[in-house]
Amino acid sequence: MLQCLSRTSARFRGWIAPTLLLLMHSAASAQEAAEKAAPATVDMQQQIDAVFGWIVSKVLAPVLFFDVFGVPLIIVILVSGGIFFSTRYRYINVRLFRHAIDVVRGRYDDPNDPGEITHFKALTSALAATVGLGNIAGVALAITAGGPGAIFWMWLTAFFGMSMKFSSCTLAQVYREVDDDGHVMGGPMVYLKKGIRECAPQFAWVGVIFSPLFAVLTIMASFGGGNMFQTNQTYAVIERLAGLKEYPIFEPIFGIFMATLVGIVIIGGIKRIGDVTSKLVPAMCVGYVSVCLVIVLANFSAVPAMLGSIVSQAFSPEAMFGGFIGVLVQGMKRAAFSNEAGFGSAAIAHAAAKTNEPIREGLVAMLGPFIDTIIVCTMTALAILITGAHLGDAKELGDGVVITARAFETLSPHLTWFLAIAVFVFAYSTLIAWSYYGERAVEYLFGKKAIGPYRIAYVLVAILGPMLSLGSVVDFADMMLLSMAFPNILGMIFLSGKVLAMKRDYVKRLKSGEMKPRW
Repeated sequence: MLQCLSRTSARFRGWIAPTLLLLMHSAASAQEAAEKAAPATVDMQQQIDAVFGWIVSKVLAPVLFFDVFGVPLIIVILVSGGIFFSTRYRYINVRLFRHAIDVVRGRYDDPNDPGEITHFKALTSALAATVGLGNIAGVALAITAGGPGAIFWMWLTAFFGMSMKFSSCTLAQVYREVDDDGHVMGGPMVYLKKGIRECAPQFAWVGVIFSPLFAVLTIMASFGGGNMFQTNQTYAVIERLAGLKEYPIFEPIFGIFMATLVGIVIIGGIKRIGDVTSKLVPAMCVGYVSVCLVIVLANFSAVPAMLGSIVSQAFSPEAMFGGFIGVLVQGMKRAAFSNEAGFGSAAIAHAAAKTNEPIREGLVAMLGPFIDTIIVCTMTALAILITGAHLGDAKELGDGVVITARAFETLSPHLTWFLAIAVFVFAYSTLIAWSYYGERAVEYLFGKKAIGPYRIAYVLVAILGPMLSLGSVVDFADMMLLSMAFPNILGMIFLSGKVLAMKRDYVKRLKSGEMKPRW
């Protein structure tokens, strides 16, 4: 233990601490420098925005959002994948739901199993990447763009998404690589290549293409949506509440603060990340959901009518928010961003779980969309709808976080600060979880020697996030996340037969009593 702490401290002193000290030393003159260089900075931001804006609008959007009967192609793939895998595995997300909870509780844990973290820590590490600003701002955006009916389609997407997450995380366990030190390498970049070569050798070339493609997309998504977007939006909330708009000096200071917190955790790897998220994620989920629940209970008489509007407006062709297709697309898109089912990112964390039963970890993973979307997102939606926080002029409403803040203010004005804390914690957990995803992708492509430079770059990007206003860069990163679904879902179809056979064997042994809980 002491040796581990000593090594961690040495690494911190070696490359993160000097970087942060240098930036902190220059922070005192940041405001004066920013004022002198303001025109150049704005011009640079506009140029970067223009470049990434062109990539988004001319290259990515035409593919990802190509219309298939009025529905974007990426939504068609996500929905079709969810239905396919749910049917293929005979709705395992319902039939073994209770058993999955028993596994998370540790009833089947064996400390001698190969891996780095427990089932519970693997689940919380994956949830740390998904339970974030999408649950606060994303839900509000879905409601304002698609009306209450969008929530129904969020529920349905999460339900079918559970089977996709089961499939990807099972495969991550099957094909993971564990070295002599117990270090785990796993996820879509591993199983797409090894699995397709084994199960469909005539299509081995597909895995050769999909594997590095997925790794590259993961790295890009980690820097943008997993990092820059989180620090940028967190500071935006704090800036608005504290009235810091006229004090740009706080932008680099906040960036350094976030980078320090991230650096301290990520240098410890998945074990340190699992230790932090296993405490952080349950606490933040319980606290946030509790406040939303109090808001709902305070307006309980309106609940039946509100639930009725969610269902009725989900199928209303004349809905004022863009018709049936518009409502459906908004709900499914926001659910996909919220729980990342089908994207394959969570499989990277679940690959590190201690188990010799891949199906068991897949069952644990499928609880992710249920917790993230059906519980946390639903509570946000109910709080917004029941208070009418989404009603009003679009310009006055502001972004999604402001809409959720309006709902919290109906209970107490002081709760906006609680929301700011929730946003901070959600963003922080997402930052440290996505650093691990990007790290594994970098290691897969370039080897362990590339991990150190990646961590330095990741910390520096966290510092830059609050200081930049790069809308198109964030859009680019979000599209990288969406793009991950293409190779992952298509590749998993090749491997679904193997997962099905393993699932049948697991269920047979479970029902026969061969598999007994430890307590």
